[in-house]
Amino acid sequence: MTPRPLRFAFGHISRRLWAGGYNYQRNLFAALARFLPGEFVPVVFAGTAADENEVAELAAAPAVEVVQSAVFDGQPGLAAALARGLDREAAAAFRSARIDAVIEAARFFGWRLPIPTVAWIPDLQHRSLPQLFPTTARWRREIGFRVQIASGRTIMLSSESALRDFRACYPRARNRVSVVRFATQPPEAFLNTDPSEVIATYNLPANYFYLPNQFYRHKNHQIVVDALTILKRRRMDVVVCASGSTEDRREPGYYNLVNSEIKKRDLEANFRHLGVIPLPHVYALLRASIALLNPSRFEGWSTTVEEAKSFGVPMILSSIDVHREQTSGTARYFSVDDPVGLADHLAQLSEVKSAPLTRNIVPHQDDNVRAFAASFADTVRQTVRRDTGEFTQDKCES
Repeated sequence: MTPRPLRFAFGHISRRLWAGGYNYQRNLFAALARFLPGEFVPVVFAGTAADENEVAELAAAPAVEVVQSAVFDGQPGLAAALARGLDREAAAAFRSARIDAVIEAARFFGWRLPIPTVAWIPDLQHRSLPQLFPTTARWRREIGFRVQIASGRTIMLSSESALRDFRACYPRARNRVSVVRFATQPPEAFLNTDPSEVIATYNLPANYFYLPNQFYRHKNHQIVVDALTILKRRRMDVVVCASGSTEDRREPGYYNLVNSEIKKRDLEANFRHLGVIPLPHVYALLRASIALLNPSRFEGWSTTVEEAKSFGVPMILSSIDVHREQTSGTARYFSVDDPVGLADHLAQLSEVKSAPLTRNIVPHQDDNVRAFAASFADTVRQTVRRDTGEFTQDKCES
């Protein structure tokens, strides 16, 4: 008799639309396989139109299974989930895959879903920065979160900052709430890429700052353009290398707006945008950079900050609560509306004369990733125990 691993469902997250969510999944699955081998089987449910390379990468991860179905092309069962309490086709897909628990992320399967369910709420940005959301999108998120809360879901958050927001926004919620702090450890295969070759591929200078954020307005790229403008007036030649998707469904013209400012101010040589690049290239550029730059106005728990921490890369961050929570005062901070403060940080680090450095994983990173895996595992197991009266992994198969 051997214990049967707990099989949990997680909807595919597109890297093109949300790189942080895609990386969260990839790192979560790797952490579970490494530190809790044989105890969990992540089953990714993807639509038929999902990116083939993303699906293949997830399917190649240890213990991960992928199910592709038109049921997960968009949200065809949402109306039924809201009106009748159940997305029947999704529930049938879960039953067919012998799912023990479901992780709901930006999708609601109904309060009558007969499977223990954890609702992952990465952040409450729509409540903190409502002006960045079209009215329909803001209410869609709000209604989605409220029905998850009303359905008694276990709520999974990513930071103490998000927990404070949750308590403030939903003071009457009596759900079980779990804070699961994301940590990352890039696969060894991703670290075999030579940073000097990647730097040469993109024609970058040896010294640059790295900004791997998607072009969403709340990511605050404009303050970087303003800071580079200030440095140009000071006759300082500073380069910020940016990567990430330019697609924001909430504001399709945002990238073009920022790019036009870059051109107008003659900053093309100082602000280099590479677009969406392979993940090994992301890690190579991060490891060899002067510092990671994240000027965001809002984060649930910053993936890029965690990635920088994993290599011991210096960081220049906006002074939002979650950045301070993640870094415990070890980074340089600036106000989200203070380009002079950001320019000063960039200038100070640029003036430090040192040979180009390629960093490796910090020694204690295993502990951080192990804690992430254990926290997620505990959240799912307790939800299963509460909702079924039994601990699924204790079930045995011959």
